[in-house]
Amino acid sequence: MRKSTTDRYGTIAVTMHWLTAIVLLVALVSGFRTGNAVEPLAKAALLRVHIPAAIMVLLLTVCRIAWWSLFDKKPLPAKGAPSWQERLARVVHLVLYVVILGMIASGFGMIALSGAVQAIFGAGTELPDFHLFSPRLPHGLGANLLLALLFTHVGAALFHQFIRSDGLLWRMWYGR
Repeated sequence: MRKSTTDRYGTIAVTMHWLTAIVLLVALVSGFRTGNAVEPLAKAALLRVHIPAAIMVLLLTVCRIAWWSLFDKKPLPAKGAPSWQERLARVVHLVLYVVILGMIASGFGMIALSGAVQAIFGAGTELPDFHLFSPRLPHGLGANLLLALLFTHVGAALFHQFIRSDGLLWRMWYGR
């Protein structure tokens, strides 16, 4: 279990990053599909994917924050990158964490206020109309903001990899 060095991320950081990316995509896709689903059984089935994925994102995000705060240091900024890009990258990462945690809080709030757990994971009860509950609006707005932040994050990584050719993307992968 290698920690991060000055020029690349360690095995634990890389694993948490890519696991979070995969589970976050599952949560986003299932969430958007749930929002567009009309059939109550389909909506409940999608929520049975969405909610555990969101819980996994929460656990991974908390682990990532603890990892960076207590056990590891991030690599130095990319060589030759302007200082404004480094500041923007830090802001995007911070806002990603805040939006992820806000999305999870609003999702839990919506489930708690609506009493939907029995309808989703039990049997026999009807799903509530989530639009009637106040956390629904920030949850929907957060999902769109999260999508924009992810496109920004991926776009910046691809820019560094293929336009600047500084190998930044490989810092967040396994190996030397």
